[in-house]
Amino acid sequence: MPDLEQLAVEHAARAAESPHGRSAHLVLHDGILRQTVIALTAGTTLDEHNPPTAGSVQVLRGRVSLTIAGRRQELPAGHLEPVPQERHGLLAHVDSVVLLTAVTA
Repeated sequence: MPDLEQLAVEHAARAAESPHGRSAHLVLHDGILRQTVIALTAGTTLDEHNPPTAGSVQVLRGRVSLTIAGRRQELPAGHLEPVPQERHGLLAHVDSVVLLTAVTA
């Protein structure tokens, strides 16, 4: 398995160089389970999208908010939160890296 801290450093640097302010890497794909490291620069958003069957967001670095129907739920580094079962997005308040775990069946 890859080192999550090393991936966080690598993808934070890639996000900083990207014109879109983000970088992602699929860490694990095992049947219906997917884990992805996502790095976002400060102010970058992931637009609202439909939820997976089940999932969680773990903040490895920084501070993000889940955006749900106009509300924001702030998540600091170290926080683990279930993915809401409604349309949602993600906003990075500072340069941030998260681990998204999703069940896609």
